[in-house]
Amino acid sequence: MRPFSCIAAALALAATGSVMARNPQFEGADPHAVMIGDEMWIFPTGGPGGSWAADRFGAFSSRDLKTWRPRGELIRRDQIKWIEDDGAREHFLWAPGVATRGGKWYLYYSVGPQNPTPSRIGVAIADRPEGPYRDSGRPLVTGGKGFEAIDPMVFQDRRSGKIYLYAGGSAGATLRVWELKSDMISISREVKVVTPPQFTEGAFLHERNGTYYLSYSHGRFNGPDYSVHYATAPSPVGPWRYRGAILTSDGAHQGPGHHSFVTTPDGRTLIVYHRWDRGPGPGPFQGERVVAIDRVDYAPDGTIRSIRMTDAEAPILTAGRPSRR
Repeated sequence: MRPFSCIAAALALAATGSVMARNPQFEGADPHAVMIGDEMWIFPTGGPGGSWAADRFGAFSSRDLKTWRPRGELIRRDQIKWIEDDGAREHFLWAPGVATRGGKWYLYYSVGPQNPTPSRIGVAIADRPEGPYRDSGRPLVTGGKGFEAIDPMVFQDRRSGKIYLYAGGSAGATLRVWELKSDMISISREVKVVTPPQFTEGAFLHERNGTYYLSYSHGRFNGPDYSVHYATAPSPVGPWRYRGAILTSDGAHQGPGHHSFVTTPDGRTLIVYHRWDRGPGPGPFQGERVVAIDRVDYAPDGTIRSIRMTDAEAPILTAGRPSRR
């Protein structure tokens, strides 16, 4: 999210080739993970080659969660023609989210900072997940009046067929939701929702057995209180029932957050998130955040058990009978 803290992904380790990885997988922040066939793709803040400029996006993919293949440049800041329309002196690209529909891929992204002009969310389109992406030509959402338009996430509800955009960030700590049109680049209407307890930014929605899980980051992005909390609901827009924190700092890892959930081919759920690998201490933390992958376990009543951060190899991606975990 913030350019001075985002080690912008990724990826000095992988500028020219694949990376063999245990937790942490690689340097990066704000990872949005999706399964494309039998391969996991991660779309983080930052660009190919470990760029600190926050002026482009890249992606990584893996078939085994051990060897990561850099997928090149998705889009650059200078390819977004409207980005300087606000007259601000500088702009940074943060926190991408992806979605696919009708054979096309859509990259949603944050343009900041919030001050002196409002932050904005843009969207770009491609024929393949690795791009190249073409910007839609205009911002999709503009912040202001106490709302920070960052951290977009799109959820397509298989039950109703509706498409929702979730966004909101630190300034105001407000969650807002819009229903998108089928073109994926236009807003149909805003859906009024109640911001759940402990919400700061980085909303992510997934559905399991008819229950909708809204998870999000709480706290200061570069502090020890940064953590993942969640709420559940019978619909993608609430009403939310707050369930508590599931991912918090421990003795060896600090500030876990800005995550995504992903289901493997055999039905397991994993969480992909960033953290600082360091001992306890006061913020603000400096240096590099890293991407990690850990298992998610559901209790019999459907609640998510506390997630333990590990330094082990990530679970192997395998095909097989779906699991209910």
